[in-house]
Amino acid sequence: METSIFQRVYANDLLKGQDYEGFCKAHVKVDVIQGTSLLKAGKIAREFYLIENGVFRSCLYNYDGNEVTTEFYCQNDILIESFSLFHRMASKENFQAVTNGTVWKIDYIVFEQFLYKMEGLREWGRIWSTNQLYLLKQRSIDSLTITATERYLNLIKDRPEIVRHCPLKYIASYLGITDTSLSRIRKEITTA
Repeated sequence: METSIFQRVYANDLLKGQDYEGFCKAHVKVDVIQGTSLLKAGKIAREFYLIENGVFRSCLYNYDGNEVTTEFYCQNDILIESFSLFHRMASKENFQAVTNGTVWKIDYIVFEQFLYKMEGLREWGRIWSTNQLYLLKQRSIDSLTITATERYLNLIKDRPEIVRHCPLKYIASYLGITDTSLSRIRKEITTA
């Protein structure tokens, strides 16, 4: 039997039964076209998305006015602007589809209702949040302790779909380097 997107994303033994089934049914399937904005900077997030397929990214403009990719989101990831969604504040980032894709959207108010009545969902949320903090901290440490080449090689190894589907300028800004530096790194890797 094929595992559903909900079983993969919301994996937790405490999530089961009628409440869980109702929670899954509260998500709405949305087909997204490449380039579509799911959230624009300055707007408050009203929902979040489970990614069934496709590649998405978050980005912003830095102090020099240059666009910087802050994160990529792929199959089985949750595309969410946590601060905006949970603190009801304007997003500083834009979220957009890099490729065509399919997502499952759930409205914040609906999610919050299930969160209050499902202990398993609260436990899942705690574990998910802790994992996201770990990943964010690890990325921050890596940006200071390993070379751009090593960061790119890690991206190829850990998230090859990003390298296959995203423009080099998105990847370069995500890695914190210029397009020219990324081109040089790619050339060195292929000739090594």
